[in-house]
Amino acid sequence: MVLLQPDPFLNELTSMFEKSTEKGSVWVTFKRSSLKSKVQRNKMKTAGEEIEYRCLIRATFGNKTISTSVGPKEHQRFQSSYATVLKAHMTALKKRDRKEKKKAAEADKKGGAKKPKRV
Repeated sequence: MVLLQPDPFLNELTSMFEKSTEKGSVWVTFKRSSLKSKVQRNKMKTAGEEIEYRCLIRATFGNKTISTSVGPKEHQRFQSSYATVLKAHMTALKKRDRKEKKKAAEADKKGGAKKPKRV
C-alpha cells in the first residue's frame, strides 16, 4: 500500500476509474485514524496531549491499493475535489426503472382494491 499526498492520490484514483470502465470495480474506504500505534496513543493520553485524528482514505482496484491521509483543515477541499472525480466517472450507472411501480400503483387505483379497516 502506498501512502500518497492528496493531489497525487486523486490523480491516481482518476486513472483507476478510467481503467475500471472496461472491467472491474474501484473500492474506496474512509476511516478515522490517528496514524499512531495504540502504545503511542496511550502515552499521549497519560501525558495529557491531544490526539489529532485524520481521515485515512484507501482505494483498491484489482491488486493495486493506494491511500492518503487528510487532516481536518484540508478535509473540505479534498472532499470537493473527490466529489468532482466521482461525478465525472459515474457514467456507467443505470437509471432506475420506475415504470413497474407506477403501473402497479395505477392498477390498484383502477381495481378499487381497498384495505380492510381495523377495529
